[in-house]
Amino acid sequence: MRSIFILLAMLLALPSLSAQEVTAADKLIGVWEPSNGRARVKVDKIGNKYYGRIVWLVEPNDPETGQPKTDKNNPDEALRSVPLRGYRMLKDFEWENDKWVNGTIYDPLSGSTYDCIITMEDDNTLSIRGFVGVQTFGRTDVWKRLKIQK
Repeated sequence: MRSIFILLAMLLALPSLSAQEVTAADKLIGVWEPSNGRARVKVDKIGNKYYGRIVWLVEPNDPETGQPKTDKNNPDEALRSVPLRGYRMLKDFEWENDKWVNGTIYDPLSGSTYDCIITMEDDNTLSIRGFVGVQTFGRTDVWKRLKIQK
């Protein structure tokens, strides 16, 4: 009889464990500002993956044309006319072992895409590590969560 109660208690605990896992993974969702303060990136969850798009730029218009800035450094010539605001620069991140992995980050200043790992230092601080091939050969940036006023 006692073993039935223990088994029942274990089965009841399983849903709460998966809910905690989802909550931890979804802490990435929100609006973040890279350390240079020149942009803001909104992270959303689509399916089981996380994506981030540029929602604000300190200088939204090209000073030469007066038009919205575009992805002029993209190696794909067909994408050079795409506006930076709304551009998805974080792609395909999955939650695994207390970090977001298997994703990429795009740098519009260089037109380069890097493998990337995101770790959360605290509820309002991200460590974003972009690299080519091996994490050792990369660069880390610190992003801060923005509090959105409603």
